[in-house]
Amino acid sequence: MQVRFCRHFGKGIALFLGLVVILGLIVYVRLLADLPSLSDLQSYTAAPSSKVYDRYGRLLFEMLPPHAGRHSPIPLDEVPEELRQATIATEDASFYQNPGVDLWAIFRAVWINLRGGEVLAGGSTITQQLARNLLLSSEERYERTFARKLRETVLAWRLARQYSKDQILELYLNEIYYGNLAYGVEAAAQAYFGKHARDLDLAECALLAGLPQAPALYNPLENMKRAKERQAVVLDLMVKHGYITPERARLAREEKLYFAPAPFEIRAPHFVFYVRSLLEQELGLGRLEQGGLHIYTTLDLDLNETARDIIRYRLRRLAECHGEREQCPPGGHNVRNAALVALDPQTGEILAMVGSPDYFSRRIDGAVNGTTALRQPGSSIKPITYAAAFERGQFTAATVLFDVRTAFVTKEGMPYVPLNYDLQFRGPVRLREALASSYNVIAVKVLDAVGVEAMTHLARRLGITTFDDPDRLGLAVTLGGGEVRLLEETAAYAAFANGGYRVHPIAIRRVEDPQGHIPWTSPSGGNGIGPRVLDERVAYLITHILSDDLARSPSFGEHSVLRLSRPAAVKTGTTTDFRDNWTVGYTPELVVGVWVGNADNEPMRDISGISGAAPIWHDVMEAALKGRPVREFQRPDGLVEIEVCALSGLLPGPDCPHRVRELFIEGTEPTRICSMHQHLALDRATGLPATADTPPEQIARRVYVAWPPEAQDWAREQGIAEVGTQTAALSSSAEEYALKMSSPDMGAVYLIDPGLSRDAQRIVVAALPGSHLSFQEVTLLADGQPLARFSRPPYQTLWRLEPGLHRFWAVGMTLDGEQVTSDQIQINVRE
Repeated sequence: MQVRFCRHFGKGIALFLGLVVILGLIVYVRLLADLPSLSDLQSYTAAPSSKVYDRYGRLLFEMLPPHAGRHSPIPLDEVPEELRQATIATEDASFYQNPGVDLWAIFRAVWINLRGGEVLAGGSTITQQLARNLLLSSEERYERTFARKLRETVLAWRLARQYSKDQILELYLNEIYYGNLAYGVEAAAQAYFGKHARDLDLAECALLAGLPQAPALYNPLENMKRAKERQAVVLDLMVKHGYITPERARLAREEKLYFAPAPFEIRAPHFVFYVRSLLEQELGLGRLEQGGLHIYTTLDLDLNETARDIIRYRLRRLAECHGEREQCPPGGHNVRNAALVALDPQTGEILAMVGSPDYFSRRIDGAVNGTTALRQPGSSIKPITYAAAFERGQFTAATVLFDVRTAFVTKEGMPYVPLNYDLQFRGPVRLREALASSYNVIAVKVLDAVGVEAMTHLARRLGITTFDDPDRLGLAVTLGGGEVRLLEETAAYAAFANGGYRVHPIAIRRVEDPQGHIPWTSPSGGNGIGPRVLDERVAYLITHILSDDLARSPSFGEHSVLRLSRPAAVKTGTTTDFRDNWTVGYTPELVVGVWVGNADNEPMRDISGISGAAPIWHDVMEAALKGRPVREFQRPDGLVEIEVCALSGLLPGPDCPHRVRELFIEGTEPTRICSMHQHLALDRATGLPATADTPPEQIARRVYVAWPPEAQDWAREQGIAEVGTQTAALSSSAEEYALKMSSPDMGAVYLIDPGLSRDAQRIVVAALPGSHLSFQEVTLLADGQPLARFSRPPYQTLWRLEPGLHRFWAVGMTLDGEQVTSDQIQINVRE
């Protein structure tokens, strides 16, 4: 029995071993027999180059295959120690201890494979990455399979047996892809910083070390924010593994980086690398490295180079202060950079993309693509706010709001008081003029009424991806308080030009391989026009306002640089600190966006959208459209044009002296008659309203304006407040109230200056009466104690600052004896 068991057991063992051997042979034959020899480590098969063409077939750039282009191997001792450390900390912390493979990663891949999934997990060691990139074919290199992982692991194990760790690290640093067509650290240092690898500092080393995992994603020339976040991760890993101190990491994170690739032959470089990045995401790096592609793009090279030359010319003019040195601010305007993008609003095709005036200039960070960089748009974002308001039917182009000092309460409970660019207030303003002349206070009032969510929702529908979280944006977003990309905002304007259709910028028409096959086309079939996302009537209203030279003349003057030789709609924008200025405008067949500023975010001096970006926009539009027939904007059905009172925006009454014609979406036109202008009979002798006892020959008849309460202070300051009436004839979007505190602002914080007398540190406490109300007495209270009493307006006094939290309100007694209490305002006074 025992003998029989041993005999069967022995046969079982033999069978098992035989199966193992057979299985091993199968695995070897199927997976390992054709593994490349390590002697091929530095032998590369020359792949054909890929060529990028403009829309007319002119060559922009020839993308050479890996190791035939920018690739300059250097010995390990010329690689900065900090770059070696950053690479090891990021890619393979146990590099000098492991056997060339990560066993845990292999077990994870086996487990995923057994479960029938794709091998998505990373964790490849530096040696494995080197084996994959140098020894596997470009087709196999990017497969996500267990077989590829196993072959890579065997090759890595062999490499670790045959080469020293320093040799492997040297090969890796010389062969890995860093993006921007740079293979190896020397080429990467030249491609990004225009210097040798040995001259890189810690901040630059950390940035480069973070690129290999996703070069297109972390490209600092297109997305500096993401690149800096990745750099911070690398620095933190260097601290974690003891290579640098936290203080050195902090200093490196805060260091300002300057980008300047070494010159090489290329036309429209920002656009070419934008196209390369798109294809890297769509086709994968492996297919690009195979080469042989013919990439036909949408770019018009002539227009692109014309735009570049105009940018250079206009920047020189700004540097020279237009030849009038006496008008220069001290130290000049300090403006070095500009970017421009031109789109066809009917197709979405990118016709021109100039990321900077000189791609290879280190002085201006020329390699940074200003068309895709995040910048604040200033007032150029306002049309989206007004479009959201018109879309909801809350406002029309004739709606009148009051451009007066207004305090808004933020989400944090703090007061926000916007000011106009020229620090002036203009009283009653129709929204047509408010948008065309870019009045800030009115824009914030409109946004406050429609809501940040409504405005940002429309912005997202129009293609602005950075407004993805309305909770982090406040009312200042309508003045440019949220960052956007020039390319995306220009595409948003294209929707105004084409009747409300979403525009997806298209850069590539088609890609062909050497056999004439098309491995990739745009998902939209080469057309970037999406669904309609905005009512065509709203789009036309925005266009009509932005092309109204008379409506913008209060701010920009008539026949300014914003006016072309054909109908065109345009809007400028300038940030309050002069770091950015914009001009975006369009005709039916072309939309052009321009940004002027400094890539390093250094502020300019006395440069606005009208003086910086607008001349570039004007010149490029005229050059691009020269010789082409003039096209009018087509007015859609569903709009009506009627006459309104120029001051109230309502139907004109018999006493309205000034009238204008205005466009309305059908059904939104006013139905009320203006009663703001009132015909009064005055006693010539007293100047007061005439009574039954006034002799007829002593009566003078005049038309007066009855200012609403919120405009009365402004009217008095302008010297145009009229005697007579408390009647408010104009209905605005302001909430109706009986008595309202107008000063101080809710949530305001005041700081007592110890160097000044307390009696000199006083603030205004004031209240306004509501519409159609008169009071026999109004009392202002501070912390429940009477502060001042009034029998007629203005209801305001001064209050001396005292430390602590304080509340103010007003109590009024109407002519009918009814007591009215205002809202309460709380402030904080600190010592």
